[in-house]
Amino acid sequence: MSAAQERRTLLERRTVVLAVGAAGAAAALTACGGSDGSGGAESVEQQPGSDGAGGAVLAKTADIPEGGGVVFAAQKVVVTQPTAGQFKAFSATCTHQGCAVKDVVDNVITCPCHNSTFDAATGSPTAGPATQPLPAREISVAGDSITLA
Repeated sequence: MSAAQERRTLLERRTVVLAVGAAGAAAALTACGGSDGSGGAESVEQQPGSDGAGGAVLAKTADIPEGGGVVFAAQKVVVTQPTAGQFKAFSATCTHQGCAVKDVVDNVITCPCHNSTFDAATGSPTAGPATQPLPAREISVAGDSITLA
């Protein structure tokens, strides 16, 4: 094989490898794309005048079901109420591949992409493939309002 043919073969191989890599990256990003943020029946509307920035009221305490929670897609946060009157907040981004968690039922936060689950009280993974906990987010509860810090 001549030097010119070797270079052409090498360039063709690189092109194929780059194309396959790009297709794989696109597939991974699509698979871990966001949810529609609907959150089903537990979805809570953002409060009027609230822009999702720190200090904005996310919800009323009555909007967060005991043993459940609500995912706030715009703020990328999930607020839970593991036991009566105890409110927790975590990043709504799954630590496995960055998908948005979808819901909280029976004190379990679920990621729909690969079915990772997390404890609603601690954010710790309870079933994989995720192995890292959801990072805690700071909230404050004043009266009946839950505010993202």
